[in-house]
Amino acid sequence: MWILFAFGSAFFAGITSILAKIGIRKTDSNLATALRTGVVLVFSWIMVAIVGSAGQITEISGKSYCFLALSGLATGASWLCYFRALQLGDVNRVVPVDKSSIILTILLAILVFGETDALAVKLAGVLLIGAGTFLMIEKKQSSGSQTQGRGWLLYAILSAVFAALTSILGKLGVENVESNLATALRTIVVLAMSWVMVAVTGRKNGGAGSIPARIRAIPQRELLFIALSGLATGASWLCYYKALRDGLASVVVPIDKLSILVTVAFSTFVLHEKLSVRAFVGLLLIVAGTLGMVFFV
Repeated sequence: MWILFAFGSAFFAGITSILAKIGIRKTDSNLATALRTGVVLVFSWIMVAIVGSAGQITEISGKSYCFLALSGLATGASWLCYFRALQLGDVNRVVPVDKSSIILTILLAILVFGETDALAVKLAGVLLIGAGTFLMIEKKQSSGSQTQGRGWLLYAILSAVFAALTSILGKLGVENVESNLATALRTIVVLAMSWVMVAVTGRKNGGAGSIPARIRAIPQRELLFIALSGLATGASWLCYYKALRDGLASVVVPIDKLSILVTVAFSTFVLHEKLSVRAFVGLLLIVAGTLGMVFFV
């Protein structure tokens, strides 16, 4: 059953990137991240109320709270970097780099959790995903991001590193904790971190209007897509941490990364981003490496 939740996580994560890309065309990425995190928080606590796990808060150990908080900080950092990268670059280039976090996650899962089953298959998958990611990083500049150069790449790499840490810290934090409650608690940390970044970047930019004024200035269409991306993220998280709690991190994470197929499909048909032959070959390698770990581990 946990495999089905992992695939559900992949689908919702895939559409999240597209919805967010549409929602940050003119909106500051940090402000958009903070707003969508608020939607995720509401969504996650509704799920806590539905399953009735709120009463378990007093039973959570200090160790679990610590790892949930660290996981939240890592998630916040990953999101801030990811949506900045999306604002600067094309989805088809940013997402493969972000999904390469699977490489570091698998290596950490082997070291931290001792998940050494089918080690040769996992390492082969890592090589295929690494090669595929390299091929999907286009050398040419697209018209939409030409003026930004490769600034998106640094943010995408940082997003991948923090995403890997999120998975490992999250696995440590959700042991013996109901998955919906764990998601809701860590989202509080993400929300606080996001609004701190909004305040800090606002001051650095010369205090360009108060936060309420900046929110009112967001086009209604973008605000709608920011909210929808938050709902998609909430659904993805709930599926992901349910799967992570019940299954193997080294299998759940690769399945979740198949969201790249959903993202590429939507970016092609919705955002009209072209996929070159080189990038298509890279996509096939990423999928092959991922499926290999799913079915042979």
